[in-house]
Amino acid sequence: MAGKAVKSVAKVIGEYQYPWQEKLAKYKDELTKGVWGHWELGAWKPLGISGRRRARLRKEVLLAGEDWPYDPEPKEMRTKRKGHKCDRISAEKREKTAKLMEKMPDMLLAYKKRRWEKKMKEEDSKKK
Repeated sequence: MAGKAVKSVAKVIGEYQYPWQEKLAKYKDELTKGVWGHWELGAWKPLGISGRRRARLRKEVLLAGEDWPYDPEPKEMRTKRKGHKCDRISAEKREKTAKLMEKMPDMLLAYKKRRWEKKMKEEDSKKK
């Protein structure tokens, strides 16, 4: 009999121990400011509720079957591969050099043409 009484008291205490609806209403403004805190007038302001209590409240709400809209949006997956930066840069440089080498004959012709035109202008200015 004493065991049943202890269980019923523990059940009542367990149900009321974390009244998530009251706490959710109390900290609603605070939870909308972000997970860790927010910037206010150029200064970082931490949340008014600790991370441990926030996590406990979140867990209670989710266990009750409600949704929790205060989590941040998940970030995109990283598409960049890991590795040494110097290897990546050197590969990009080789690709760029290969593309420029394909354009090289045209670039040389344009350079020779500009040089020849400059030379002709100088000769014309000397003659006059």
